Amino acid sequence: MFEDVGKQPKIKSGPLLSGLAYCLSSCSMILLNKVVLSGYNFTAGISLMLYQNLVCVIIIIALGFCRVISTEKMTWKLIRVWMPVNIIFVGMLFTGMYSLKYINVAMVTILKNMTNILTAIGEIYLFRKMQSRKVWAALFLMVVSAICGGITDLSFHAIGYMWQILNCVLTAAYSLTLRRVMDTAKQSTKSGSLNEVSMVLLNNSLSIPFAVLLVLLFGEWEYVSNAEVITIPMFWFVATISGVLGLAISFTSVWFLHQTSPTTYSLVGSLNKIPISVAGILLFKVPVSIPNLFSILFGKGLLS
Repeated sequence: MFEDVGKQPKIKSGPLLSGLAYCLSSCSMILLNKVVLSGYNFTAGISLMLYQNLVCVIIIIALGFCRVISTEKMTWKLIRVWMPVNIIFVGMLFTGMYSLKYINVAMVTILKNMTNILTAIGEIYLFRKMQSRKVWAALFLMVVSAICGGITDLSFHAIGYMWQILNCVLTAAYSLTLRRVMDTAKQSTKSGSLNEVSMVLLNNSLSIPFAVLLVLLFGEWEYVSNAEVITIPMFWFVATISGVLGLAISFTSVWFLHQTSPTTYSLVGSLNKIPISVAGILLFKVPVSIPNLFSILFGKGLLS
């Protein structure tokens, strides 16, 4: 099923369906991560990332074993080509987890607007693709909205903003690097092709060793082994669902980026900011002022 999508994306799906799927999975993933990290007061973001990666790999291997999907055989040549993408991928997930620990969901989404302009600039240098004046005007206003949102944020946290800015840089680098490696990686396979499922398996399986190393370096293993929250069945249920959504966002992001440009991918991803911001404010009872609410709505209005 998935392999057909990878071989004939324009006929089977098209950018519209893959873009909508990406927005939906991204929106759900951010909210659910916030629930796990804040709702259960779980501070081990790297451990959560590791568990999500394990869930993704187990699901893909199980589906492959049942012959529902097929994946490309991993070789050292393919792994070496994909490694830069994977390192950035781990950094993107890691910084995203930590930003959600300190910043409310609405501000995370508005600050992610910074990713769009970084991606557009990167496309100029890497792919020699110029954007129209209207796109640059929209990107400039997004940056203004992010600055205004930060200034008026009642729950401002300097460390959280540092993590989020770093996350924006890595997210832009991920989409740009992934788009470039997609084509070169095919030359490193025996079949001469690499479908979306294989790319997702590469990302998540290669992330596990890095995640284990980070868990040990940051001392999270001791915290997790003694945390009372791991005895709550509902916590494991929500964490597992977040892993399933992690698989969904991994697949839909690769699927969508395979059919469009990094800047379009980044801009369309911004469409999920409206429901995320509203849901984040309502679900987590975030204090907002009139100026802060206006700056958030201003940032969302730019996308309409």
